[in-house]
Amino acid sequence: MSEEFPDRLSTNPQSPFYNEAILSRDVGIRFNGVEKNNVEEYCISEGWIRVSAGKARDRYGNPMTIKLTGKVVPYYRDAKPEA
Repeated sequence: MSEEFPDRLSTNPQSPFYNEAILSRDVGIRFNGVEKNNVEEYCISEGWIRVSAGKARDRYGNPMTIKLTGKVVPYYRDAKPEA
């Protein structure tokens, strides 16, 4: 499998940006130099991530998310991360 990541990736199976093949590997996200474990979706070119906002849910039962902007660096946790 290629080591390239898509520009946008989501963990929600109903999203058009969901990719099970990539998510089956252990994907990590480094955001502004800090590793984040609660990322729902990211976009590298636009420089944002969506993280869950606590335990809040919308009326359909989906987690409420907030968008944070900054530098997004995805990596595979089984591979050595780049500095």
